[in-house]
Amino acid sequence: MAELTIAFVDLTGSVSVFETLGNDRATKAVTKLTQWIGSMGAEGGGTVVKMLGDGVLMSFANNSEAVDTMVRIQQEHAKRLLQWPDRLKLMMQIGMARGQVVVVDGDCFGDAVNVASRLSDLAGPEQIMVTDTVIRKLGPRNHVRSRSLGPMRIKGRVEPCEVFRIEWQPEMLSEFLTLPADLQALGPAKDAVFGGIELHWLDAREAFNLTDLPMKIGRVPEADFVVSDPRVSRLHASIDIRSGNYVLEDISSYGTWVRFAGGDNVIALRRQECLLHSDGEIAMGAPFSDFSAPTVAFKLMDGNLVVGQGANRK
Repeated sequence: MAELTIAFVDLTGSVSVFETLGNDRATKAVTKLTQWIGSMGAEGGGTVVKMLGDGVLMSFANNSEAVDTMVRIQQEHAKRLLQWPDRLKLMMQIGMARGQVVVVDGDCFGDAVNVASRLSDLAGPEQIMVTDTVIRKLGPRNHVRSRSLGPMRIKGRVEPCEVFRIEWQPEMLSEFLTLPADLQALGPAKDAVFGGIELHWLDAREAFNLTDLPMKIGRVPEADFVVSDPRVSRLHASIDIRSGNYVLEDISSYGTWVRFAGGDNVIALRRQECLLHSDGEIAMGAPFSDFSAPTVAFKLMDGNLVVGQGANRK
């Protein structure tokens, strides 16, 4: 058993590429890109554990080299994308975690592998999401810029872990970022105890006290709060309170997307959970890229989580 940093690099946008190029040419394009990712990882001191069709699993003994390599991959690929037609753009979403890993016949097993995989699913295109352990292992004298997304409950783990987004884009303003520092043990947020939740979508508005939770949002009258859009599942999402924090859980057929104010990071949920740690929006049944998606804005204010109208933006 060894302590390693695991990186999952998944490609997004492959559906459009296959539709445009056809299976043979698209497969060659995807393979060429994953091979390039693997070669960049090897140059950065990593080991390619395996190729996963449109993704790559890598391991690194050196945590700093792992982060630097993922940043370099995103930066170099961003330059390449400037020359690619929109329908052929393959972007990367990366998840990283560090921990004890068992290596058997060249394959890797362990909690860090599972968490890195989950984070790659939660990350949006061109994003790198990492655990607090990855940030802590960088030390105080590195120049990696990151932003805390708060504690998140990862499927398969009992305890939530704090998740950070690595800001690799050169144009990101430092005032919106947090540099790595000593991290305190995660615990209930003392200022996260709210008095109730008010949901507002179109002309519907309803308040829920803490004793009303958990509550469910869905399309059918049986839901506690109804969003009557065909893309919304019968019972689409639930909101509960745990340790003084509000948690949104996707229970839908088509997914839920969460975006927090002050950034463009989008957390895609498929039968997963997300801590509502600051103001933002929730898209149900369709991503934010679909301007007609049924969208609810939520805001933390005056001891209450207030969710306001944000639907059908033109």
